[in-house]
Amino acid sequence: MTDTNEIKKGLAGVTVDYTAVSKVNPETNSLLYRGYPVQELAATQSFEEVAYLLWNGELPTPEQLAAQTADGKPHRPLAPEVKAAIDALPLDSHPMDEVRTAVSVIGAIDLAGDGSVLDAVGTVEENRARSLHLFAALPAIVAYGQRRRHGLDAVEPREDLGYAANFLWMTFGEEPDEIVVDAFNRSMILYAEHSFNASTFTARVITSTLSDLYSAVVGAIGALKGPLHGGANEAVLHIFEEIGDAENVEDWLDRALAEKRKIMGFGHRVYKRGDSRVPTMKAALDELVQYYDRPDVAALYDALENDFVSRKGIYPNLDYPSGPAYNLIGFDTLTFTPLFVAARVVGWTAHIMEQMASNALIRPLSAYNGPDERHVEGYVANTEAIRLNERPEEAAV
Repeated sequence: MTDTNEIKKGLAGVTVDYTAVSKVNPETNSLLYRGYPVQELAATQSFEEVAYLLWNGELPTPEQLAAQTADGKPHRPLAPEVKAAIDALPLDSHPMDEVRTAVSVIGAIDLAGDGSVLDAVGTVEENRARSLHLFAALPAIVAYGQRRRHGLDAVEPREDLGYAANFLWMTFGEEPDEIVVDAFNRSMILYAEHSFNASTFTARVITSTLSDLYSAVVGAIGALKGPLHGGANEAVLHIFEEIGDAENVEDWLDRALAEKRKIMGFGHRVYKRGDSRVPTMKAALDELVQYYDRPDVAALYDALENDFVSRKGIYPNLDYPSGPAYNLIGFDTLTFTPLFVAARVVGWTAHIMEQMASNALIRPLSAYNGPDERHVEGYVANTEAIRLNERPEEAAV
């Protein structure tokens, strides 16, 4: 039996709610954060300023930014309980599993003693503080995840460095050059928010049940791990490694298309004429290629893009330039998606707070297409129980 409802697989084309956090316009290939074009923010603002914007609706004054930075710095070091939880995981655990576990531990500690689950929902002020806590803590978590896989100890944060520079410092133990800091800062801004994507919608669904902010973020991390969402930037590097050199692109693409392989890093559910974030990230990649003297990376990038677009008419998404950029900086391929988490946690938490402010339980319907009603052979109904269930007032007599 099949219901006659019109099914929108993947909720394609379905508008489920309002949001003031960001706007994706596929017609103009534009992306706005609280009304600001993302390319303007990436060119002029720090990631800390963009975080404030997404949480509060306006860019911060110098005093507001200083207060946010001061409130976040105590959460920058890797908490002992979080480090212990990561160390308890196998070294070959996927870094996304480390990040998911770490956020869960942070939430459990922060919410300890709240009593009922309703107490954990939190006020606006409490959830802003929780958002800042995760924003400040995630760089140490991601950095340590990479370092421990190389047999290295955690690096303590530095008070004198901004978010992007400190993230790189804790990962590599060296103070990065400004070109690298700027490219990394831009990437984090570009990944910070993108409307009702799969992980953000997951976070909003969990929030709609009146669960706590940490639980919603843990769910979002699980959604982001999938290769059709956040895991795509890892896949781009695997493709680059498989091709090896620009001169191999044509033969590789012939085989890949013949095998009907999905070419990760191209195409987008919303953008049909190219991802609006790509030009900004490609410019950052070009600067890194020049800084590290790696023209081979640019040659491979351009060859694959040009060949694939000419054959399929499908354009790159943000994961295509970000993968090789992160690789040049020195991040392990497995660290790419955790970097996405560290950026997108800002957008997730902005949406979580927006959902809480005007909440309705998200509970869609489904169309049943299973067997018609049938009965277990030999089953004898308890007619008295059925009668009382249908007329419960009689049971109270």
